[in-house]
Amino acid sequence: MSDNVNLRALALETLLEAEKSEGKLNEIVNAVLEKYAYLPKNQRGFYARLVEGTAENRIKIDYIIDSYSKIPVKKMKPAVRNILRTAVYQIMEMKSVPDSAAVNEAVKLAVKKGFGSLKGFVNGVLRSIIREPEKCVFPDRGDMKKYICVNYSMPEFIVSEWLERFGEEKTENICKYFLNEKKTTIRIRGGGREISETKESLIEEGVKVEKAPYIDCAYFISEYDSLTSLKSFDQGKFAVQDISSMIAVKCAGIDSDRALKILDVCAAPGGKSMFAADLSSADTKIISRDISYKKTDLIEDNIDRCGINKIETEVWDAANFDPRYEEAMDIVIADVPCSGFGVIGHKPDIKYNASLEKVNALADIQRSIIDAAIRYVKPGGVFLYSTCTISKKENEDNVKYILEKGEFKPDDITPYLPQEIKCDTAKDGYIQLLPGEVLCDGFFIARFKRKK
Repeated sequence: MSDNVNLRALALETLLEAEKSEGKLNEIVNAVLEKYAYLPKNQRGFYARLVEGTAENRIKIDYIIDSYSKIPVKKMKPAVRNILRTAVYQIMEMKSVPDSAAVNEAVKLAVKKGFGSLKGFVNGVLRSIIREPEKCVFPDRGDMKKYICVNYSMPEFIVSEWLERFGEEKTENICKYFLNEKKTTIRIRGGGREISETKESLIEEGVKVEKAPYIDCAYFISEYDSLTSLKSFDQGKFAVQDISSMIAVKCAGIDSDRALKILDVCAAPGGKSMFAADLSSADTKIISRDISYKKTDLIEDNIDRCGINKIETEVWDAANFDPRYEEAMDIVIADVPCSGFGVIGHKPDIKYNASLEKVNALADIQRSIIDAAIRYVKPGGVFLYSTCTISKKENEDNVKYILEKGEFKPDDITPYLPQEIKCDTAKDGYIQLLPGEVLCDGFFIARFKRKK
């Protein structure tokens, strides 16, 4: 550990800040890693794993603490409960950390945060967890909902919906997949020669490169220090993009032999727009929009880095119709704001900030965006709807909503899907990608054609 930086204290502050700013854990962690870029890689790795692992396993950790503490976790002071959570995660999962170190550092943190009077409480709870592991009895498979909720740290209302829709085996596989080791998925730009050269460049820089499934240009990378330190990233040789997002772009059916007009209405940070640009002809024009300059700046940064000149960015609220583009587009891509349940593996705080009320509110926003976006599609053109969630209200119900308008028909996506992915609904124009069933994020993709 660094003499100057207490990594456990840093992790605690991150978790406390994340509790106040819903859905921002990744941003906070990235900002901290950037600020402390001078620290050795193993120390930054310790910090990131402690924060992300504690957040990921929070429900399970709280269940353990509640089995030993007379005070329920939900009634504890935020600092105290997060001190206990990080310590329990170290005891549970970080085998390189001696149990005694996890306990002692937790007690020191309690004193440092002004809770010296509770140091005996913190010490007692943690030592009981170590001494009497049998006291914590986890739910068994006799109650699958509770079993999955606790063992995979998944909120009850999400598990309930998935059990009803997908059954026990699929639901457990989804939740299990979210807890798998995370690797960065990239799309290497260019053809065979460019892919080989980029792979060689990454390997020379000490990066572990593995072929990802389904898409020829998709790879997993790991064991690197930071993306911005990689020469091939700086040169725009690859883009960070999940396989599911690449599959969505493939389902747009972009023809490289003709000039197209493409509108991406919720585009930041620009992954789909850039893949569309790489797949399309030189004369294709792509307009990438998002709701704020902060978001379009992200798109600009990526297209500048990659040297793409087919894309123009515009700040625009996708829920507002723009008459300038009425029936003007060959393809409209609407990857709408959603509950994000398909990317919980990368953003664990999503599940704790979720609620049925928020899902319903998002569905209303999605329909406002749909109402505007479909009007940009020319007769015979394609409307591609997608989300990174697993929610009937945000996905299948919106397919029904679009078709009830009568101007669009579902368009079979079977020809655009990787051969390894089969789905009964593909012929009806849509697919729900489920983590654990496929090796990528949870994603929903639907393709429609406007009637001529």
